[in-house]
Order: sequence, then C-alpha cells, then structure tokens
Amino acid sequence: MEKIRRVERVVALTKLLVDRPYHLFPLGHFSDLFGIAKSTLSEDLLSVKNALKQFGLGALETVAGAAGGVRFIPFREGLQANGILKEISTRLATPDRIIAGGFLYMSDILFDWHQVVQLGEIFMTRFAQAEPDYIMTVETKGIPLAMMVARAFNKPLVIVRRGSKVTEGSAVSINYVTGSSKRIQTMSLPKRAIHPGSKVLVIDDFMKAGGTARGMIDLANEVGGIVVGTGVLVATAEPQPKLVEDYTTLLILDEVDEHTKKVTIRPVLDGLR
Repeated sequence: MEKIRRVERVVALTKLLVDRPYHLFPLGHFSDLFGIAKSTLSEDLLSVKNALKQFGLGALETVAGAAGGVRFIPFREGLQANGILKEISTRLATPDRIIAGGFLYMSDILFDWHQVVQLGEIFMTRFAQAEPDYIMTVETKGIPLAMMVARAFNKPLVIVRRGSKVTEGSAVSINYVTGSSKRIQTMSLPKRAIHPGSKVLVIDDFMKAGGTARGMIDLANEVGGIVVGTGVLVATAEPQPKLVEDYTTLLILDEVDEHTKKVTIRPVLDGLR
C-alpha cells in the first residue's frame, strides 16, 4: 500500500471516529488500517484530541487495557451549545408558528437532520453521567430527535407505539392519562425491546403536563427497565407541577398568546441549569 502522509491519516482518522460516536475502536484497528506503529498512531490521536478540544467539538477518550481503545464523545456544551439553543428559541418565537391550543409548529426543526444532530449531542452531554443502555421515545415527531440522541450515545433506539402491532410479537400495553386533555390513551412496547434491568433514557419533543412522558416511564418500568432520565426539547412553564417530577428540558415555553400572536420561549443555557 502506498505510504499515507500524516495529514491524510489525521483527516481519515478524524472522519472514522466522528462517524461513530461512543464506539470503542481498538488501537490495532487503526494501526493495521494505516500500516503504522502504535507510537505513531498515538501522536496522530493526540493531534485529533487537541483539535477537538480547542474548537469545542467533542472529546477523544482513551480506554486502557486489553479490551480498550479510543472513542469519540460528541460533547456539545458551553458557548457552542448555548448558541444553538438561542438560535432555535429565536426561530420558535415567530408568531406564524402558533397552533391552536397553545402549541408551536416545530416539525421543520425536528426534521432538519443537521439541527437535530446538534440537539442530540447536547442531550448526550447533559445525560452523559446516566450512561443509558437504551433511548426511548414515542411515535412519531419525537423519533428524529431520539434517534440522534441514540446516535450520540451509540445505543439502540426503542419506539413506543400508541397501540400494539402484530408484526412485533407479544407486547406490554398500558393505559395512561394525558396531562393536558385528561384523556385515557394506550401505549405499547414489544416485550423483547428492552432487556430487564437495562437503563433507559426517555426523550420527547414536547411536554405540557407530562402525561406522555409519565406513560413512557411507567411502560419502561413495566418491562423491567430502569429509567435514568427524561429529556424534552420544549417544556411549557405551566402547568406546575407536572406528572414527571425530574426532567431536563432544553427550552421553556412561557407563553403563547393566540390573540396578540406573542410567543415567549427561552433556552435553558449551559451553566445555568
């Protein structure tokens, strides 16, 4: 194989690591791929690590031992995370987003993969200590957001359905009460979706009273999961208290006035939680 220049190795190395967040690569994998000694690889990895740190693009973590290696952790924090959340709150504050019932139109943001990748990495940063085994959400609009959180953690995504599907085998179903309308609805999850004793992180796009999130937490517990956190993109300031006591939100919706067309929404900035 033609000898690869160092700058080319560093570019390729960065691409491979960033494409698979939280995936642990054995050092031998890259040594064999580039045909270099591990000492040379260590120098390349140090360059990547320093560059990521300098520009706030994430962290490179080395795990020692026979089963160790190196992995990229896509941290989004500080000024960079705050800038992203401020931009989204500004976009959501425009009057034309108001939907009857005090809701906001958010589909364009939730289905913008570039924006949602960033949000997924912010959630990963804020829940890093939880170390979930699964990311859970409910169909349908929260799926892209939860998928990007699952990508950032390198963990499986589990989707709760509002009704069982025969194609997914035996399932556990529960009835839950929506917090805002007080209607009784059903959600279900295949029994094989989560291994008993696994840690589950619940992610949703919007929370008003917390009924849907409460239902997901109860369903996760019903199949033997351990809920280690609940994250939502937008939570309303009222009503309080919500049906979920402990949750993390990235944006707080204080007011939607359908008459004056005024939207008051604010980001929960890093360092101010």
